[in-house]
Amino acid sequence: MDARPGNDDGLRDLLARVRRIEITASRLVNEQLSGRYHSVFKGRGMSFDEVRPYAAGDEVRLIDWNVTARTGEPFIKRFVEERELTVLILADATASMDFGLASPEAETKRTQAAQIAGAIALAAQINNDRVGLLTFGPAPDKFIPPRKGRQHVLRVIREVLTMDRPGAPSDLAAALAFAGRVMRRRTAIFVVSDFEVPDFEPQLRVVARRHDVHALVVRDPYEDRLVEGGIRALADPETGEHVFVNVSRAYAERHATAVKAHLDGVFRVLRRQRVPYTEFATRDPYDRPLVRHFARLKGKAL
Repeated sequence: MDARPGNDDGLRDLLARVRRIEITASRLVNEQLSGRYHSVFKGRGMSFDEVRPYAAGDEVRLIDWNVTARTGEPFIKRFVEERELTVLILADATASMDFGLASPEAETKRTQAAQIAGAIALAAQINNDRVGLLTFGPAPDKFIPPRKGRQHVLRVIREVLTMDRPGAPSDLAAALAFAGRVMRRRTAIFVVSDFEVPDFEPQLRVVARRHDVHALVVRDPYEDRLVEGGIRALADPETGEHVFVNVSRAYAERHATAVKAHLDGVFRVLRRQRVPYTEFATRDPYDRPLVRHFARLKGKAL
């Protein structure tokens, strides 16, 4: 889609799509996700806020003896959680993310990735955290440093919707290495991809030691299980290669077996590195899997 300023229709369509995602994601965040997000990412510690009069049941160890001595009345120290966190979304920008044929109403992997990224970014905004974006393909592409604010969140959504990185395959290892170099403080890193990527475990191991990494795996059921139907033209969206194949039952089964083997390998890597992951399907709404992702992690401190 051409969304350059000179193309008024394309620009209006893009802004409308961004706005629809914002409305849907805002509803999800306000109703379900914000509290889950907050409970998972508790912050880096506690900082002193103020003193207040002692009340029955308060912890004696929190008494501020200096204030108590000056006033003649017992006062305790009040602490608040240090909430400001940093979130970085790593979004797969290669052409395979444009796939989406599960049903006429289904999203493409790219539009679902934009919705997921939007919900995470809005949850960060509501919790006064900073959020950034790194799109990647065969190499790291566009990097938007973490910031706060609604307009910044809308930019993140817009960039995920319009990202386009020619070439193949997606080099997740290079994207993780880039994120590890530029993010100095501990960061919650959300990788949104179909994970059609070569080996990334060594770099994931390095980054996961310093940062809190999450994998959000976006797939389309149609690409994972071919429908039988005689001779068909199949195309690799990342290389542009076209082939004609007889999609017989045996061919469909071999394809499904190969896809399952690849994904099982990805999930084994994530489990070995203790990276929480959740699968998303383009034919289904993204909200429930995303809420479940945070619900499983409740109480995990960043």
